[in-house]
Amino acid sequence: MEKPVFGLNDVVEMKKPHPCGANQFRIIRMGMDIRIKCEGCGHSVMIPRRDFERKMKRILVKAEPEN
Repeated sequence: MEKPVFGLNDVVEMKKPHPCGANQFRIIRMGMDIRIKCEGCGHSVMIPRRDFERKMKRILVKAEPEN
C-alpha cells in the first residue's frame, strides 16, 4: 500500500478524536517528529513520524503550495 503524502499545513483526520471531541488536526511542524494542532481547541501535540503515519486516517484539506 502506498503511503499518503502529507505536508505542512495540511488538515488531517486521525483514527482517534482529541479529548475535546474534534477529529481534525493541522500539521504545523515536520521532521523526525510531527507537531499537529487540534482544529477544535487549538492544543498542539508532538508525536513521532512513525506513530503519526500509523494513526493518521486521511488527508482532509491539502495545503496550497507557497510560490
